Amino acid sequence: MSDEPQQQGWTPRDATAAGPSDKDEKKKDRKRDKGKAPDTDTGTAPGANPGAVMDADMGAGKGGQEPEAGTDPDADQDPGTNADPGTDADAADSPDPDDPDDSSDGPGAAEGTVGSVGTTAVARKTRTRRPRRTGWRRAVPTWRVTLGSLLVASLLVIGGLVTGYLLVDIPPANAAATAQTNVYLYADGTHIARDGDINRENVSLDKIPLTVQHAVLAAEDRDFYSEPAIDPQAMVRAAWNTVTGKGKQSGSTITQQYVKNYYLGQEQTVTRKVKEFFIAIKLGRNQSKSEILEGYLNTSYFGRNAYGIQAAAHAYYGKDVEDLDVAEGAYLAGLLNAPNAYDVATHPEKKRAALARWNYVLGGMVKENWLSREERDALTFPMPRQAKPSSGLSGQGGYIVQAVKDHLDARGILDEQTLATGGHRITTTLQRPRQDALVAAVDDRVMSKLDSEREADRDVRVGGVSIEPDTGKVVAMYGGIDYTKQYVNNATRRDYQVGSTFKPFVFASAVENHSLTQERRPISPNAIYVGDSKRPVQGWDGPRYAPENEDDVSYGPITVREAADNSVNAVFAQMAVDVGPARVMHTAIALGLPSTTPDLSPSPSIALGPATASVLDMTGAYASLANHGKHTPYTLVEEISKNGVDIALPERRTVQAVSREAADTTTYILRGVVDGGTGSAAQSAGRPAAGKTGTAEEDRAAWFAGYTPSLATVVAVMGQNPKTGTQTSLYGALGMPRINGGGAPAEIWGQYTAAALEGSEVRDFELQLAPGADDPPPERRDPDDRGDSGDPEDVFRPRNPDEQAGEGRDSGPYGSGGGLPGTSRPPGAPGTSPGRPAGDGTPAGPGTGGALPTAALPPAAPSAPAEPARPAGRTQ
Repeated sequence: MSDEPQQQGWTPRDATAAGPSDKDEKKKDRKRDKGKAPDTDTGTAPGANPGAVMDADMGAGKGGQEPEAGTDPDADQDPGTNADPGTDADAADSPDPDDPDDSSDGPGAAEGTVGSVGTTAVARKTRTRRPRRTGWRRAVPTWRVTLGSLLVASLLVIGGLVTGYLLVDIPPANAAATAQTNVYLYADGTHIARDGDINRENVSLDKIPLTVQHAVLAAEDRDFYSEPAIDPQAMVRAAWNTVTGKGKQSGSTITQQYVKNYYLGQEQTVTRKVKEFFIAIKLGRNQSKSEILEGYLNTSYFGRNAYGIQAAAHAYYGKDVEDLDVAEGAYLAGLLNAPNAYDVATHPEKKRAALARWNYVLGGMVKENWLSREERDALTFPMPRQAKPSSGLSGQGGYIVQAVKDHLDARGILDEQTLATGGHRITTTLQRPRQDALVAAVDDRVMSKLDSEREADRDVRVGGVSIEPDTGKVVAMYGGIDYTKQYVNNATRRDYQVGSTFKPFVFASAVENHSLTQERRPISPNAIYVGDSKRPVQGWDGPRYAPENEDDVSYGPITVREAADNSVNAVFAQMAVDVGPARVMHTAIALGLPSTTPDLSPSPSIALGPATASVLDMTGAYASLANHGKHTPYTLVEEISKNGVDIALPERRTVQAVSREAADTTTYILRGVVDGGTGSAAQSAGRPAAGKTGTAEEDRAAWFAGYTPSLATVVAVMGQNPKTGTQTSLYGALGMPRINGGGAPAEIWGQYTAAALEGSEVRDFELQLAPGADDPPPERRDPDDRGDSGDPEDVFRPRNPDEQAGEGRDSGPYGSGGGLPGTSRPPGAPGTSPGRPAGDGTPAGPGTGGALPTAALPPAAPSAPAEPARPAGRTQ
């Protein structure tokens, strides 16, 4: 029987009778697949109806279309969404409790079971794995890969941070960050000079006005006090702005900038940035915000070679940081971002940018409530002063700095190595008006008269010092034309003879020691000496010594006063022997000359000044005479501090170097030198004055040392070859045949003293003279009266016809044996005092029959340093 009729007579009802519906089959297939492996045998179950299987296949593929792989409507659902790992494969036969039609008790249940098995087998053949990703999809990681990568990266970052924090320690400060200059100031606090390579002066935070602090925070880091040491968000933002071309930005907090300045450096490397990051974190835990801000303000660069806010305040406004106002502080704060871009004094074309930056800072202060809107509106732009070339040690500054260094070192206050660490603020005793007056006097009287065409003028050097007698403070010092051109300080060098400026010490010693002449008469202003040139001194057991007077002039019998007025060498050489050269030397030391002064030795020549004391030394000694014999060691330093901490200065004791009578009587005869003697040019001071001229051997130096009751000043003009450094004579200098103490030195002294004391009360000397000091000299006879009085002590007696001028007398008071003929001065002779040997010329000291006065010796001043090698092109 043909199958065609049967095929044509097939209906859905027949399919229903033969097995379950497609819906039921798919549901059961899904349940069965949950517990079956993909490769399970798909053959017909034993006892199954083959026809039912065929019918099921025909129903599943109705329309001649076989379902394509992957077209199952549930293919995108996770296979394991509803699976129960514990479900057995046979669970597929269990009835679905949610489906009322899913029951094994209904009609056709057996046939349905067989049909279901066949359908499952076909489904297993048609289902395949999810296809591999192709094209661009392969480059996109799955969510599992993404999640895993993020987890690994997070662990690596955390591990790196922990490792970095543990391995990176806070290093010591770099040398540049701690280097500071030493600042030297006048007594009024104005600037003299700085020394050191780094222009920095650290100040404590309490010295910086709060408005200036707020200005810096408004410019650089407004959240400084509330934020952590680092700001990752700002760092990322700054990096993005830099990359996208919005300008190079650091994104660093003030803490990070301080770490860069103080601990690391300015190099732009990843290593430095990483170290900065970790050090900033540790520093934020170890230091307070105030400490970090103080360090930042002291290490930041503000332009004009100014490191730190204090140096910047001086560089731009010429004042200390504590004196800055709000507007000035805001301008300096704006410089931190780019100093050269906002220096309007140096670059006027950048004023618009500087003004915008200034407004930005002030606006930030208003926004943070650090400045009111009214105060802000009242401010005007504070134009900084013009940039000045670094003064360094040029001009007089270098001489002053070197003198102060020597002074501090010699007195054990600060040695050279300690000073080299920098950071010292040294206020000197120098008074700026008087310093300027001394410089002006030298320029007017000497420097302006030099002619480069005159060979002698090339050798001219000048040194000068001025001291207050009652305080010992050095108020002015002239060291040379320029420290960078003439390296040696002419005010402190100890290599030029002081000449006749030493003679007052001889007379002061004579009065102090109650010394007698060879005729046993007290040495006083009116005591008579023979002033013949080249006359040998009497009473000296050493080698013959017969000094020549200036220009070889012989004065014959002459009073001490007249000998001082005319600077007669023969008289004072004999006086030194009468007093005792050792006593003279001791008096000079007591008055202020260092005991180590070169060529200061106890011999008759001591009176003529072969000693090479400095101008400063001589000024200190003359100040003691002006102060009635009281010696106060001079000082150049008023106060000194480092980082705001004062350094103690040693006490300076005033001692009575010589009696007031000795000092005042010396002043008495020195007044005559100014009133009508060799120092008459000093009268230009317009003040009562006393002084003494002096000339070194071969006219290599000319001196004038003088004083008023309130000011002692010494000036010296010296000759030195600028190429060889050797001392030269001053013949022909300034267009004059010769330079002596009564010339340019006295003129400088007069002009300076007049200016230095201008406006002050005119004071006269209050003198207490030694007994007999103002007694009239012995009566003088008519020079034409050649009669002999018969008195062997008569210095006016006529010469022996056989006696050559200047050769001394054969016998009598000036005989070669000294004293009276055939006699010697007995102990206790008139004019002597207990405990003091008579002034017979015997050197005093141990074993000489008496002790020197017990006045304390002054401390030895440092010797003048040897001239260092001069840089090429620098003159001496």
